[in-house]
Amino acid sequence: MSLPSLRRGARRGAVAAVLGLSVLSLSACAAGNDAQTNEIKPDNAAVSVGDIKIQNASVVTQAASDAKGPATVTARIFNSGTHAETLKSVTVVGSGEKAQLSAAKGGGSITVPAGGWVMLGGKNNASAVIKSGRESVQDGNSQAVAFEFSRAGKVQLRALVVPAKGSYADFGPTGGPSPSASNGSSPSGSASPGASGSPKSSGSPASPSAS
Repeated sequence: MSLPSLRRGARRGAVAAVLGLSVLSLSACAAGNDAQTNEIKPDNAAVSVGDIKIQNASVVTQAASDAKGPATVTARIFNSGTHAETLKSVTVVGSGEKAQLSAAKGGGSITVPAGGWVMLGGKNNASAVIKSGRESVQDGNSQAVAFEFSRAGKVQLRALVVPAKGSYADFGPTGGPSPSASNGSSPSGSASPGASGSPKSSGSPASPSAS
């Protein structure tokens, strides 16, 4: 074989090797990106439908794993509309059990003011109690929960079921120390908001923004 032929063959081999490495690199990047995307998990359950935004939703069971008793639904509910919304029901999807609702400090319906928010769970806050907690939900599960409002209708999301331990201790079925109050009408990532927020004095509602 002549020298020019050998040189052409070597060049073709080098080009093929480079192309092969490029394809492998792109494949590896694609696989890595998919893997990273699949591992992304939300920090808390949240959903927006119309003027209603529900954030930090959880179902909190008894602290002891073998304890029977009620569970509570905890969430912060925002209303960016110009009309107040009444929370009509909170239902565990699957079992169909409806939570017993009570406004802050007991009595009355739970109303989310226009441009404001309400907290479910925690001492002196509105509450949603699932009487047969252990029978309806299981710790560690992602439980579908449906909230029904007077104007917005049904809003459904999946909430993590957790025992009343650690940061959830104050929001469990047996209550506990009240979380630090902080009124406001825009969402935040905090899991310990105050009892409720009221509209601004100007009457214009604040638009919730995802944390």
